[in-house]
Amino acid sequence: MQRWKQYGGLAGLFGVCLAAGLWGFSSTGGALPWAKRSAKALQRGVKDGGGPLIDAGRGIVVAGPIRKGGMMFEFGALVALLVVLGIGLYVYVDRYGGFEDGERQAQ
Repeated sequence: MQRWKQYGGLAGLFGVCLAAGLWGFSSTGGALPWAKRSAKALQRGVKDGGGPLIDAGRGIVVAGPIRKGGMMFEFGALVALLVVLGIGLYVYVDRYGGFEDGERQAQ
């Protein structure tokens, strides 16, 4: 494939993604609803907060909606899946995908 086609395709994809992002941003009201919600959350946290950021006595701290919504099993399964995937990728690259010194060449 020619270089100008690659760069042109990349520029076109970037333009489409930028247009979709701007459309989504403007159709949902922009940043104003998020800014209002964020300000309320910060103000509420300042009033209610005051505890330590890390409390080793509590164990693993999980976000409230996950904990209160009864989704701890799903959260644990997702964490376990990501750990297994990470270990699997590490073993795969260590066995099969690594570059030997003779294979690595400047291109």
